[in-house]
Amino acid sequence: MKQPRPRLIYVLPNLFTSASIFTGIISLTEASKGHFDMAAWLIFLSLIFDGLDGRIARLTHTCSRFGLELDSLADLVAFGVAPAMLLYFQFGKDYGRFGVLVSALFVIFGAIRLARFNVTDSCNDPRVFIGLPIPTAAIFVAGWSLLLEKHQLHSLGALLLFAALLVSLLMVSNIRYPSFKKIDLNRPLLLKTLVILTLTASLLYLFSNEGLALLITAYVLYGPLRTVRLFYLRSH
Repeated sequence: MKQPRPRLIYVLPNLFTSASIFTGIISLTEASKGHFDMAAWLIFLSLIFDGLDGRIARLTHTCSRFGLELDSLADLVAFGVAPAMLLYFQFGKDYGRFGVLVSALFVIFGAIRLARFNVTDSCNDPRVFIGLPIPTAAIFVAGWSLLLEKHQLHSLGALLLFAALLVSLLMVSNIRYPSFKKIDLNRPLLLKTLVILTLTASLLYLFSNEGLALLITAYVLYGPLRTVRLFYLRSH
């Protein structure tokens, strides 16, 4: 006779989700104090917790509707509100209403992105995301925040605000991005993937901030560039 699963185990993935929320709130408070590097790294830490909760739920077979809803709320805090406030306190406050607007739209469009994902996930191809995922948008803001702070390029804050506005629009677009959830690594691809990952790790080791910003920007640009290319091929 199969033993019933201990009810306490259902709490485990939700603890990591709660940790993601908590880390996002700490990031927000650090940004309000002017500790922008710390706030940005805390967003990355939230990303780790966010990745762990789903994996643990699948490994322990404790996926639930409650967990999915809590995960979406956690994403809105950690990857919507936290990066938006980092963006505002670091650069947006110097640009008046425009800074407020960019931060607000980042959260609003992020919420729309999450809501659309929740209601259409089962209908979509698991190999792609429709619209830029909100964690990617958050990492884009955090990565460039670290880079500009490292080199004291505060004069480029306006460019980051415009970039964040474009990223917000990409979240609610129909542009497709690779999800990397289901990758068929046959033998020819395995070697290429190993080489690419090794080169990527080397880049991040040598130039952590610059490499991180470059990689996440390349992913963000991949969607629009792929769409333009497909449109060009279809029209010729």
